[in-house]
Formats: sequence, C-alpha cells, structure tokens
Amino acid sequence: MTDIIDELVWRDLLAQSTDLDELRKALADGPVTLYCGFDPTAGSLHVGHLTQILTLARFQRAGHRPIALVGGGTGLVGDPKATSERVLNPAETVEEWSRVLGRQLARFLRFTPEGERPGPTDAVLDNNAEWLSAMSAIELLRDVGKHFSINQMLARETVRTRLEGDGMSYTEFSYVLLQAYDFVELYRRHGCTLQVGGSDQWGNTVAGLDLIRRMDGNEPHGPAHCLTTNLLTKSDGTKFGKTETGTVWLDPGLTTPYAFYQFWFNADDRDVLRYLKVFSFRSRDEIEDLERQTAERPAARAAQRALAEEMTTLVHGEEECAKVIAASRALFGQASLGDLDAGTLGAALAEVPNVELDGPVGELPPLVDLFAASGLVPSKSAARRAIQEGGAYLNNTKVTDVDARVSASDLLHGRYIVLRRGKRNVGGVLVRN
Repeated sequence: MTDIIDELVWRDLLAQSTDLDELRKALADGPVTLYCGFDPTAGSLHVGHLTQILTLARFQRAGHRPIALVGGGTGLVGDPKATSERVLNPAETVEEWSRVLGRQLARFLRFTPEGERPGPTDAVLDNNAEWLSAMSAIELLRDVGKHFSINQMLARETVRTRLEGDGMSYTEFSYVLLQAYDFVELYRRHGCTLQVGGSDQWGNTVAGLDLIRRMDGNEPHGPAHCLTTNLLTKSDGTKFGKTETGTVWLDPGLTTPYAFYQFWFNADDRDVLRYLKVFSFRSRDEIEDLERQTAERPAARAAQRALAEEMTTLVHGEEECAKVIAASRALFGQASLGDLDAGTLGAALAEVPNVELDGPVGELPPLVDLFAASGLVPSKSAARRAIQEGGAYLNNTKVTDVDARVSASDLLHGRYIVLRRGKRNVGGVLVRN
C-alpha cells in the first residue's frame, strides 16, 4: 500500500483523526514530521508500547519523519490513571529510565548514520525534560495555562472518574498542559505537524493541537493534526501484554527472549490475525495466506509461528530468535539439547512446569519423584505409568526403568534436567549446589 492511511485502516489501527482529508493531502505532499511520546514509568518498554512504536516505523517506511519523544519531564508527573494517583518516582530514577527507553526506541527506527547528514525521513530522538525542566512555574501558568479552560479540563473522562472517587492532585490534573506543550515545542523545533497515540490519549493530543493554534496560529508550518490508534484487547477479555507471570517487557533481563517468543506463539487463533496486522510488517497477501493456513490447519499454528519469529527477531535480533527456535525444537526432541547454551536452556525451562532442588545429585529422589515434583504428572503413580507405557523421557532419552535415578552425567550445564511426557508435555529440574 502506498497510502499510509489506507494501510492503517486495513490493519484496523485507525481510531480517530482530525480532518482526515486534510491529513491525507498533507501526507501526500510530504514528508510529514510526526511524533509519539513515551513516558518512563518503568525501566523498560513493554509489548503494549509496540503498537505506537511500529506505527511510527510504518510512517517512516511510507516516507515521513518520525520523532520518538521520551517523556523525561512528563514522567516526573505521570499521566493520570483512571483508578488512583501515580507514585512519583525519584528524579534520578526517571532520568535513568529515560536513557533506557531512548536506547530501546532506537532499535525500531532508522536514524542518521554516524558521519552523514540527516535525510528528510531520518528519525529524531528527543526528551521533553529539555524544555519542561527549563520552564518556570510562572511561564507555565502565563504562557500555557491561560489557554486552558477549567470547565473543559473537568469534563475529561479520567478527571471526572477520579473526582467521583478519592479525587486527583493538582499535579496530575495539570499533566495535560505539559503534554500539550510538547506538541507546541516540537512544532516549533522540527516543524512537527502530526501527533499519534493510543485512543485513550485523544484528549491530550487534541489539547496540543488547540494549543498550537492559540500560541502560534498554525504558523509557520501550517495546520497540525492528531491521529490515534485502536487500543488492543484480547478475545478472552484479559489484558493484552499480560501473562500469568506478569507484563511482557522488551528488556531481555525482565522477559527472556524465550518467554517473549512464547507469548506470541501462544496467541489465541481468534487474536493472532489481528496481531499480525497490528505488529507485523508482512504484506496483505502474506497475512491473508496465513489466515487461510490457520483456517485449514489450526494445529500447525503457522500464523503464530510467523508472528513469534518476526516479533522476536525485531525486538531481540536474529541470533536470539534462532536460539529460541533451537530451544523449542530441542525441548520437544527435535534437536539436540546439548547444542543449547545455559542461558537459553534455563530461560526455556522457566516457562514450563519445573522444580528447583538442592544437590548433590546422589541425594536427589528417583526419577518418578522428579516427574511428580515438577508438576509434569499429578503423582508418582502417574509417573510410573508413563515410564511403563514408554512415554517418559529424560533429556530426550526414553526411560524404561521405573526405579531410575539421575546421575551427574545427566545434568546439562551442570544443573539442568529436561523431562518429557509424551510428545508435547515438557518439564524441568534445576539442581542447586
């Protein structure tokens, strides 16, 4: 698709826009400079941020210039939540998180190569702490605050919800002034005329648009625009980006590449095609072909596999994705466990039923006990039946003795044991000491 708006519509991303016809014209005349902001409320971005990050990347691929704005200033205040007041993080923490987010965002956009002059579509990485921290309280009140109506601010849904409960601090109430001023500053500095964000940010984005008109009269860069994307939900009603173990982070130290891969691979058939549209850069023909494969052979999980491989490669790189795929194959007896490094094997076993036991090896219980302790089977008697029926494996080798015990030579990397029942049920043991 050559029209980025048509692509966003087909991918079910477009939620709201100001004057879509005028925006189409501006994009056709491009390149347009656009931005999206990311507040450092944690030490990493998570998969929920990918919708906006990849929307910026789509615009760049369509010939426009994206600005990834780290909210080092707004992150000190916090965008109001509908439920309760945010905890204010120390300034030093926000500053460190801002640096981390900047490095993560740089993975997804094309920036000017070192030593070269910036091109018209090369991305820009900015931090609003630069101008917000330099603004005095008097300047904020006189130059920005005078353009905001208290009546309109009180009518905002989040504010109204909070006022019906325990109330809201003046700090969070004023957040919209700061985000709106970001748009003004980027309009002036970079000629930025488009802000994108999630549909829950519509009020904040429109406030920035209105502030540009009031402060600069749409001069010298012409009319500005806002565009929001649909918030992603899961078909089962649970929150996207959450698993039983918590948030799925982009930082491999918080969510391992193996767990990251499994998050996408385990997507429900009802969700996976929407995820492909929102997160993948595959073409319409490719996604429709994966849709056909899913309908004809759902057990093959072709769409999930394609999505997991693309997303893991995008976020963690080809090498890590290859390790994850090798680990998945090895756990299910399709490749050698000995080829896996300790970190990858440990991360893989953390995602399956497992148990940690103290060594030494000679004091470990019999294998039937390990099968039961790991949760791979409900009881020792079930473990014995699995062995007797030929469906129990130790490190991908079939176990035939119900009294078998593990030896030192069975420990992978000196600490791991892989158990399997049948073809699809995998468990693990971590031997400490």
